Amino acid sequence: MDSEDPPKPEMPKPETPTDPLIAEALAEAVPADAPARLRKRGGRAANQRRGGSAIRQMPWTDVVNIDRPTEPLSPEGVDAIHNGAMRVLEEIGIEFLHSDAVAILRDAGCIVDGENVRMGRDLVMEMVGKAPSEFTLTPRNPDRKITIGGRHMVFGNISSPPNCSDIERGRRTGNRADYRDLMKLTQYFNCIHFAGGYPVEPVDIHPSIRHLDCLFDKLTLTDKVAHAYSLGPERIEDVMEMVRIAGGLSHADFDATPRMYTNINSTSPLKHDWPMLDGAMRLAKRGQPTIVTPFTLAGAMALVTMVGAVTQSIAEALAAIVLLQIIRPGVGCAIGTFTSNVDMKTGAPAFGTPDYVRATQMTGQLARFYGLPLRSSNTCAANTPDNQATWESMMSLWAAVTSGTNMVYHAAGWLEGGLCASFEKFVMDCEVLQQFIAYMKPMTTGPEDVAVDAIREVGPGGHFFGIQHTQDRYETAFYTPFLSDWSNYENWEDRGAVTTVERANKVCKEILAEYEEPPMDIAIRDELEAFVERRKQEGGAPTDF
Repeated sequence: MDSEDPPKPEMPKPETPTDPLIAEALAEAVPADAPARLRKRGGRAANQRRGGSAIRQMPWTDVVNIDRPTEPLSPEGVDAIHNGAMRVLEEIGIEFLHSDAVAILRDAGCIVDGENVRMGRDLVMEMVGKAPSEFTLTPRNPDRKITIGGRHMVFGNISSPPNCSDIERGRRTGNRADYRDLMKLTQYFNCIHFAGGYPVEPVDIHPSIRHLDCLFDKLTLTDKVAHAYSLGPERIEDVMEMVRIAGGLSHADFDATPRMYTNINSTSPLKHDWPMLDGAMRLAKRGQPTIVTPFTLAGAMALVTMVGAVTQSIAEALAAIVLLQIIRPGVGCAIGTFTSNVDMKTGAPAFGTPDYVRATQMTGQLARFYGLPLRSSNTCAANTPDNQATWESMMSLWAAVTSGTNMVYHAAGWLEGGLCASFEKFVMDCEVLQQFIAYMKPMTTGPEDVAVDAIREVGPGGHFFGIQHTQDRYETAFYTPFLSDWSNYENWEDRGAVTTVERANKVCKEILAEYEEPPMDIAIRDELEAFVERRKQEGGAPTDF
């Protein structure tokens, strides 16, 4: 591959009728029957339903983004960022705070000075070229398999905040009960495709065993793709074993197919820390994917220019991807973007800004240039689920849609720049996610869609309410929100003038009241419980506490 001008993958034209992804998206998603497995406790497979009495939600579906991505950069602009990133890797280098990683890179021909590693663009492009442009993740319920890459788009729950809130109990430190409730929401909503990191950090569980209880809850309360934190060898090894057990898999079967993933963040600028590298390397050896997400806030941990911040972010991401491809060529990797700006008056992070949108779109162009999947996030800086939270999240999701993002982190529930998980915001965000999924449904232009005969039947000055063409379609013609109130002011006032946040609180409580666990074989659950108990007896993971 020519390192100066690597070929850009050609994006298929959205209107091409032979595009298999669009053809698939045009078909109605029919929920499959729940797998015939024994259950530890009774309960319907809620993931296979449109929803119970709380809401009528859209079915689980393979979301395909049929729009052409927005590309603010010219081809010359893409080359400029690419060459800038290559110069950073060749001339400045990235610090790898892991001796094994440094040794692997040295053996591959990189220039090593202590922990600083410089790598030539030929090696970078060769290794990046080995990474797949898309890969699948198959959880314990194979009906929940997702594809990362191409035009596919998947959404995950909020991850990692230390606090959570709702309008009745207020803001509070994370605990296991709230963690479990947020996991139940993650399972319930069909527009949430994967169970990311902890939706709130349950600080009432000791850090040495927290991962064991959290993953047990995640693997029993949900049957969706699970994430593992790369926070030391014991945690990552425990989670791999728990995912293997939950799937009823042999070690060989686990290693043969991606079943889970991790996300690692560089310590910007230009550094990768030991715990995250160690976890990603362990996963790579067993064929499990890693999302590499530099945390580049322009003006603080990156250049104040968004183009410069994206250049740095690309260099940091590619450096780790090179390492993982050396360890296991072809293992799934994706570029994550978390490039936004700070408030230059206070230094506070800003999210959902026009600068964030453009940075995400530019990173999308570079991801396609390298043939790698893209991850972005639904972020906001608002402290409560108010108008600011709404417009900043809409900007963030619009950035995801227009950039060609494949994997949207923190898609539901994010507040306070990621410091708080809001139950109401989770529900509100899922309403927006459903609307974007409905928006991405392809248009059909058959005779019954154009329907000239129906127009002729009504003629000038008539109306279309009563004709058969309308009667046959009125129930499914348009997206119907589960959270919006479309009544007029007088009717809304007569019913108590309930606000959106209050409606979201009510819906949330109804969902949690009707939630039932997805099925799991009794023997598998017993084995999972026994593993957790044994690892607790062994002390779990070492901590400083």
